[in-house]
Amino acid sequence: MPNWQNNYQIKSDMMEDPKNILITGGTGFIGGYLTEELMKQGHFLTIVTRSPKKYIEEQASNQKFISWDDVDEVINSMDIVINLAGENLFGRWNESVKKRIYNSRINATRNIVDAIEKAEAPPSLLISASGVSIYGDHGDEVIDEDTPAADNFLAQTCVDWEAEAKRAEQFGVRIAIPRIGPVLQHDGGLVSIMKLPFALFLGGPVGSGDQYIPWIHMSDMCNALLFPIGNEDFSGPYNANSPTPETMSNFTHIFGSVMNRPSFFKVPEFAVKLVLGEGAQPALESLRVQPKKLQKAGFTFEYEDLEAALADIL
Repeated sequence: MPNWQNNYQIKSDMMEDPKNILITGGTGFIGGYLTEELMKQGHFLTIVTRSPKKYIEEQASNQKFISWDDVDEVINSMDIVINLAGENLFGRWNESVKKRIYNSRINATRNIVDAIEKAEAPPSLLISASGVSIYGDHGDEVIDEDTPAADNFLAQTCVDWEAEAKRAEQFGVRIAIPRIGPVLQHDGGLVSIMKLPFALFLGGPVGSGDQYIPWIHMSDMCNALLFPIGNEDFSGPYNANSPTPETMSNFTHIFGSVMNRPSFFKVPEFAVKLVLGEGAQPALESLRVQPKKLQKAGFTFEYEDLEAALADIL
């Protein structure tokens, strides 16, 4: 029996009790896979987007798209809200980009919680994303949910992001906050960034190579996001990543091995900072993160081995 039997039991239970679920960020990288999984399970999805007309052809009996202006109108009919909205972190940062990164997370979460506050019958659960970058660079130190927040731009963005979500507790809503890092799938995120240089025999570690990367396979990511739905005592922040983070050197070596490519073209830290400026932070900080809270609650991972995870998607 596969080691993710417990997760499948959760899914089976959920299918017997279909929910009305509001999702922000449902058209994004993670959101796209999550909505596909929820539709398979028979839930009724309402996806919030800035451009609902773009998705007219994807409307279905159990999936509709609405604008942010319509959130107040539908919130009373929702059992669960999943909030994944947020600007992409990859790229060179300037003050304008940092403002978009911050506001996209804080304002979306604030709008959701404001709608919950006005609701006569608020949803029972809010699953609102955050990031493992809340911890900041910790070198070789093992990080878990008890590790305090760092004092830099990304960490403080996560602190404020989580604080906005936690306001919903005042209105009788259970809050679960998955802290998300790099998610592995063939068509987006870190894998998409790495595939081209490796395909051209130019792949290798970024920075010192000693920094830890807290990765997770998309399948486990979706199950981790949905875990609070089937576990009514589960709440608060939790790390949503594999229990086996790898150093950048090991990660790129395994990545190259799976692609049958070398991994010796090292990109020095100064070059990354030269190209990305402050935006180099996500690539250079070391986050040896453990999903202690998920594991203690009985969650099991389909992919704990990086090579197996990459072999599945590359």
